[in-house]
Amino acid sequence: MKIVTVIGARPQFIKAATVSRAFRNHDEIREVIIHTGQHYDDNMSDVFFRELDIAVPDYNLGIGSGTHATQTGLMMQGIEQILMDENPDWVLIYGDTNSTLAGALAAVKIHIPVAHVEAGLRSFNRIMPEEINRVVADCTSDLLFAPTVTAVKNLDREGLSSKTRFSGDVMFDSILFYRNLVDQDPGRYVTQGIPGEYLLATVHRAENTDIPENLTSILEAFGNSGKQIVLPLHPRTKKLLAGSHSIPANIHIIEPVGYLEMIRLISGAEKILTDSGGLQKEAYFLDKPCITLRTETEWTETLHDGWNTIAGTDPATIISAIQKPSPSAPRKNEFGDGHAAEHIAGILIS
Repeated sequence: MKIVTVIGARPQFIKAATVSRAFRNHDEIREVIIHTGQHYDDNMSDVFFRELDIAVPDYNLGIGSGTHATQTGLMMQGIEQILMDENPDWVLIYGDTNSTLAGALAAVKIHIPVAHVEAGLRSFNRIMPEEINRVVADCTSDLLFAPTVTAVKNLDREGLSSKTRFSGDVMFDSILFYRNLVDQDPGRYVTQGIPGEYLLATVHRAENTDIPENLTSILEAFGNSGKQIVLPLHPRTKKLLAGSHSIPANIHIIEPVGYLEMIRLISGAEKILTDSGGLQKEAYFLDKPCITLRTETEWTETLHDGWNTIAGTDPATIISAIQKPSPSAPRKNEFGDGHAAEHIAGILIS
């Protein structure tokens, strides 16, 4: 059985690495990987792939940035030709990026079955491009791998239950695997120049970076938090900040870090502040309270007992969340058994 995997953003490589390891346990599966080049990253080198045990892509389309229509159209064009050449049994897509959408549409138009990993997530905010990508990918896919029971229920409400399988979350698999690597050599992944006690923050979503008032409010909250804040800065956000914002002294801006170094930073932080869906989950898996700098979350399972707080961009709300006491109860296990990738491989084979 031949599976073509379509990925384009760094988080998708990490998810796909987990599933690819499971595929390698089955001689009957041959995987071909397409990297669309949606997110170009200088750190996407041989070292990155070797350190994370990720298979180097068989194809790299090198699409790069552009408008949603331009980017998605170019991806579809490149993916379609590869699919016609490879003639796979399945196309496997991940998450909610333009690469996800392009992979789904290119495959369904030429009648190749599509399986969607991380299906059923909903923020119910149609302004988000990611929400549109999720909905369209789920509607056009033939097999939906839901990471949580909530995702299963979302798909059932949309009439997609016959295609849905509860797999658990591959990111939970991933955290377990890579945390073990970090624990084996913790000194290797220490970030230099950060304070002993800190909050870890990331800001990259368009609704926070493209609206100046939101970015100003977030920086104001960080500056008045009374805490040292480590901020690995996305290049796009760094460009927006240059010359237009005063950075408070308690914010320690660092370059983006690798995944294993990020796990170490999360593990050492007091709390996490982020607008990233992936980092909300990683904080939860690593027992760190999270403050979400958005007005909604796809990962409602993390909201119980104060593990994740929806704060938006209002400075007072963010500061109040920072000052909240620790969660009032242990986190719940709602993301599967840590073997989601193996479940996915088994279902595809069967």
